[in-house]
Amino acid sequence: MKIGCIQLNVGFGKVEENFARAEDKIREAAKQGAEIIVLPEMWNSGYALEKLQELADVDGERSKAFLSGLAKELGVHIVGGSVSTKKGDKFYNTMYTFDNNGELVGEYNKAHLFRLMDEHLYLEAGDEMNRFALGDIEAAGVICYDIRFPEWLRAHALEGAKVLFVPAQWPTPRIDHWNTLLQARAIENQCFVIAVNRISRKVENFNGQSMIIQPWGEVLWVGAEDEEVAVIDVDFSIVDEVRGRIPVYDDRRPALYSGVVAKN
Repeated sequence: MKIGCIQLNVGFGKVEENFARAEDKIREAAKQGAEIIVLPEMWNSGYALEKLQELADVDGERSKAFLSGLAKELGVHIVGGSVSTKKGDKFYNTMYTFDNNGELVGEYNKAHLFRLMDEHLYLEAGDEMNRFALGDIEAAGVICYDIRFPEWLRAHALEGAKVLFVPAQWPTPRIDHWNTLLQARAIENQCFVIAVNRISRKVENFNGQSMIIQPWGEVLWVGAEDEEVAVIDVDFSIVDEVRGRIPVYDDRRPALYSGVVAKN
């Protein structure tokens, strides 16, 4: 299956510009034959957290209509990265996923808030998993900082996910962590990891290096350090093969782990 990764140059607080740029890149990826298209984190507003009252998408209505319409028109699945949303009187970092019929198949509020960017001061944390299917592909999605919590990603894999989508705004100074953590999550869960980071050309320090990693840990593709639309062919059938070679899931001891968790 062909995966379109959109390494977007997200404008800080520039919602209209970001929607227009995202549409252009989605159409470009579809034109190149992408069947699943993936956007980065908080692509609608960037991390303009102090301006969420005016910038956040109320109930996600604009983002959902935008992504659904393009998915249906172009006949592609869209893993919509994440957007800033307002639900009631609270703000969230929300990931929407649509299948190629334009149907919403996944909605997720980021579970782990990143204190170094003051997310906890402005956003509410989600508390539900994000499992969905794209055609016959069993998938899940988490957001950026979530990858530092291996038990959260393992929970999704245990529910059947064979590919983990990770939209992000991961900064250049910690890009080595990004590379290592993503490979670790792929290897330990024996699944594909498709991670799409943003880039910036101005003050904010984000240099892309989006990644597609196979279940055995091999890096299939790494993005450039500039805005990019890349379409990569991925063979999801190898997940079962890898899981058969080392039966990690069969050799787990859940009763032992639950006892350890209960003490902490």
